[in-house]
Amino acid sequence: MVNLFIQQLSQSANQHLMPVHPTYKNAFTECEEHSTSKHQAVTCNLQPPATFPVMEAFYTLQGEGFHQGKAAYFIRLGGCDVGCFWCDVKESWEADKHPQLTIEHLLSEIKKTPAQIVVITGGEPLMHNLDALTLRLQVAGLKTHIETSGSHPLSGDWDWICLSPKKFKAPLPGILPLANELKVIVYNKSDFKWAEKYATDISTQCKLYLQPEWSKQNVVIPLIVEYIKANPKWELSLQIHKYINVP
Repeated sequence: MVNLFIQQLSQSANQHLMPVHPTYKNAFTECEEHSTSKHQAVTCNLQPPATFPVMEAFYTLQGEGFHQGKAAYFIRLGGCDVGCFWCDVKESWEADKHPQLTIEHLLSEIKKTPAQIVVITGGEPLMHNLDALTLRLQVAGLKTHIETSGSHPLSGDWDWICLSPKKFKAPLPGILPLANELKVIVYNKSDFKWAEKYATDISTQCKLYLQPEWSKQNVVIPLIVEYIKANPKWELSLQIHKYINVP
């Protein structure tokens, strides 16, 4: 059925003098070959090959949350309208300051490493439509993770969603029950109440983490420890990559 669809799409495209790009022919074919996988419901994006503003991309260890300590390839997309004043990557905020890279270029760089997990982060990655990117990564056999504030509509197909809601721009309600991990950054005592507000709206399988804001860690870590002892559904997340000096 997929092959028939490709033929029909090619015929239609030829009438408009616009051939189907090989990337998407390959993706459709691989979708059919993997039709028994859990990703069979992925909606194929038929737009021309996408490019994304990429601030940086690197292979390292995941430093935060449930998957901390695991090797992962990070793609940090430019663009963010959330505006956390304590953000440690403010240079990611303006998308037009970063080079536009194609999906195939990103995949070729990932394939130079033994990475099995790709983390899409930002900035706020959901400012971009990520359907085509996650499809291509998944048909290449990679697990797709996202780190997001949830302030924009969810796109893409994900093996893991880390939701980190921010007071500056609240998450959309639709993403809350889909989150695998709720990670709240603690800057002061009021953030515990903020954390509990969203803990009531996520699924029962969602992992709950409190993470100290880096510049305030000496002040808030003791508060977090005592809070977790009193509320053991929560766990502590530390930015271990900063402690061991890796990206």
